[in-house]
Amino acid sequence: MSATHKLILEPGRSAKNYWRDLFHYRELFLILAWRDVLVRYKQTTAGAAWALIQPLMSIVIMTVIFGSVARLPSQGGAPYAIMVCAAMLPWQFFANALSLASQSVINNANLISKIYFPRMIVPASSIVVSLVDFLVACSILGGLMIWYHFWPTWRLVALPAFVILAIAAALGPSLIITALTVRYRDFRIIIPFILQFGLFVCPVAYSSSVIHEKLVNKLGVELGDKSFLLYSLNPMVGVIDGFRWAILGSSSALYWPGFVLSVVLTIALLLIGIYYFRKTERAFADVI
Repeated sequence: MSATHKLILEPGRSAKNYWRDLFHYRELFLILAWRDVLVRYKQTTAGAAWALIQPLMSIVIMTVIFGSVARLPSQGGAPYAIMVCAAMLPWQFFANALSLASQSVINNANLISKIYFPRMIVPASSIVVSLVDFLVACSILGGLMIWYHFWPTWRLVALPAFVILAIAAALGPSLIITALTVRYRDFRIIIPFILQFGLFVCPVAYSSSVIHEKLVNKLGVELGDKSFLLYSLNPMVGVIDGFRWAILGSSSALYWPGFVLSVVLTIALLLIGIYYFRKTERAFADVI
């Protein structure tokens, strides 16, 4: 934070001043993010290796149960393990981000109750921790590609755009859940159940194209397409399909109407999250 920065309380200009404060408190954001990264696996035996162990075990279990036992089809000609990994990476990022952000304000109660700073910095800094775990876990994908001799295409250059989309998809709900958790501590218990349920609702162990195909075969083209659009209201469907499109190359195809709908809903949730968090954060110090 700049030493020359002045805190201005000006009627009717709170929004403008708030975003300016976010910029001036950028050093606090970096400090909180770095602190959370350092203490993430402090005093653990495996340390940062947990960022690899958790998604790797999930990929192995899903590959054995759904790929070998249930024999769910892969997407195109891609190996099933790589298809699952391409979805597990963004899902694990989303789940970790939502879990960490929901507890972030409560865990920083002493800081919030003593000094002023834009409270949005706290849940946003926790997103960085999940992003670091995500970047470490990407080495699993590289290892699987080498093992299966499966090489990416030019589409891989679009992957950073889908990473940004994943960050937006995580930040919006995280801001809403964080604000709700401050007032209603039940959400600390509810969130793990939501994430467990979401793992199977999202197309992680299976391809969303399988869902689309089954809906079309059962309901007809028109009604099947409409039903799949309802399924695409889940923002993570668009994120996961985008990751697979970029990583699997020609083995994956996007259903553009559903993808666009997921992106629109992601942006809407982000805006709603920012609005709701801004509306409720002024009472955090009193409630917490």
